[in-house]
Amino acid sequence: MSLSSDSLRSADSAAEPDCSPRTITPTSPRLSAGREQFEFDLNLRHAGMRRVCLRVEWTGDLSLPALWLAGGISANRHVCANSVDGAPGWWQDAMGPQRALNPQHFCLLACDWLGADGQLDLPIDSADQADAIAYVLERLGIVRLHAFVGASYGGMVGQQFAIRHRLRLERLVSLSAAHRATPFASAFRALQRQVVTLGQTQCADAVGLSLARQLAMLSYRSADEFAERFDQPAEVRAGRVHCAAEDYLQHCGQRYVSQWSATAFLRLSESIDLHAVVPSQIRVPSHFLAVQGDWLAPAEWIAACAAEVSAPCTVERIESRFGHDAFLKDIDRVDALLHRALQTLSSEIAA
Repeated sequence: MSLSSDSLRSADSAAEPDCSPRTITPTSPRLSAGREQFEFDLNLRHAGMRRVCLRVEWTGDLSLPALWLAGGISANRHVCANSVDGAPGWWQDAMGPQRALNPQHFCLLACDWLGADGQLDLPIDSADQADAIAYVLERLGIVRLHAFVGASYGGMVGQQFAIRHRLRLERLVSLSAAHRATPFASAFRALQRQVVTLGQTQCADAVGLSLARQLAMLSYRSADEFAERFDQPAEVRAGRVHCAAEDYLQHCGQRYVSQWSATAFLRLSESIDLHAVVPSQIRVPSHFLAVQGDWLAPAEWIAACAAEVSAPCTVERIESRFGHDAFLKDIDRVDALLHRALQTLSSEIAA
């Protein structure tokens, strides 16, 4: 596969985005952090050719080995504080001089997902996200990623990237993501989407979205964590029974509503359930992380996926009271995995 625009060809369509290389030349000298917005036509897997926008941020010099970082559907392009935006990012604790994700050693790139702005109200596939990322790399002049590090939905997109744009990738690191959604997890998300849709029909978008997020939080965390944090008796408040976790869940829902739209949630939730790859088509060295007790991405499913990869592959299982959100909360253990996954290049840099 060529590194020209042919490398961005959709695996299931003859159409492709206009991917002329080097259309945008990064400023010189290159910035230690930066943001860029890219608008382009992309042949979406389930909706045909559409005009899309991908917003990207990077931390670290663009000349350094590049890592693409991708989280769940609510993650965004701001992974850590930098000279462009000093606020903490969604993976702030995973960054730093002693961490595997060190912006002094790597250029760390991330994006706002296609559809995250609520403007793309149509089916979005994980393959579409991978093709959009490949387009952006072409525009930035980055020929090859040292690694795609994806967690949850980001791991799904990373799998698609490894299959569809293999020559652009040295290795895949996939955390808490299997080759497809389990029937039980899909059913749970379908109920969340019905809650959001019910809110829309009742002119109560915020209420529906908040409740859906609260349900989602139950799937991201574990029963053990809730037992540790909220093991207090229910109480009566203003004539109603109130359980100990309700305030926490309501806070999560309200915070989510302040940042996201119902359309964005619906379309990206759907995208998780649309994800499906053939693991044997992954032909780059890969590292998988599975969390015991994570029923959104069961360890058994991840192990089965890893077993079919057509390249050297490692799968690690951990126990974590944070369940699916271990990649966000169990930072030291995740960092140890990332160090092992990236150790070849890290040792070269140290030498």
